[in-house]
Amino acid sequence: MTDSDGGSPLHGGTTEPLSSATGSGGSADDPVLAEPTGPERPEPAPGVPATPTAAAAVFGTRLSLAEEFVTILADTGISHGLIGPREAPRLWDRHVLNCGLVHHVIPVGTPGQRVIDIGSGAGLPGLVLAIARPDLEVHLVEPLARRTGWLSGVTARLELENVVIHTARAESMWDRISAPWVTARAVSGILQLAHWTLPLLEPRGSLLALKGSRAGEELREHRAALTRLGVVDAGVEVIGAGLAPEPTIVLRVTIGDSIDRRRFRIQTPSSAGSARRRADRPKGGRGTGSASRTRGRRTT
Repeated sequence: MTDSDGGSPLHGGTTEPLSSATGSGGSADDPVLAEPTGPERPEPAPGVPATPTAAAAVFGTRLSLAEEFVTILADTGISHGLIGPREAPRLWDRHVLNCGLVHHVIPVGTPGQRVIDIGSGAGLPGLVLAIARPDLEVHLVEPLARRTGWLSGVTARLELENVVIHTARAESMWDRISAPWVTARAVSGILQLAHWTLPLLEPRGSLLALKGSRAGEELREHRAALTRLGVVDAGVEVIGAGLAPEPTIVLRVTIGDSIDRRRFRIQTPSSAGSARRRADRPKGGRGTGSASRTRGRRTT
């Protein structure tokens, strides 16, 4: 179990147990938020929301890095199309705090513990976890090169050494990397997400899917199918209630000691059509490409 078993005030516990189921890059001249030199924090730059009190409880001594990340999101995150302009006033409450609270689920005490974040996009939650937890090795997996380019720039600017960036789809990473934790936010429904991510988990590992208010309903709908995929436990966890304006809802699914990889051959109508087109393509046609990796620098 996680450190939440000790009664952390941030953690709301698990509901909807599965066991009841039947069946088996920013530019170099981006504005930078200056470090405070006195007892009062400086006013945020125009367009950047003020730092909420709860942020200190979530990020601790890493708060200044989180503030700089919010500044970047409000600037190039919006101009690069990674965050909608209307989200600027809610960057803290709806996005960065929402993602940062997830780190309380991951136990402390194992340096270099690996997390794989799928569909990283604007670094939510992957970069936020790397900021909050320098003890984690966070792998950001994102298929769009323009997004991984932006992520690389942000990682370098924040001097995060504990980040590795892959321009790739989750399925292409199955035989390349594994971790005890996989995270995802606003990527897909839980069943499709499980098909993409469970092969990335180490034995007894967990997928942490950040969800909305329908998480319990989604779990009830798909728990039997999740069991068939090798999930042995699942539940909806609420983190940060009473601390953050919008507590984080995590749908956690945990696999057993092993899974049957033969069950994870995803075949959707679009992928089937792509397979037929590849079969019809003359030899020597365009291949599937390869994933790229970019490592960040050391955090001071």
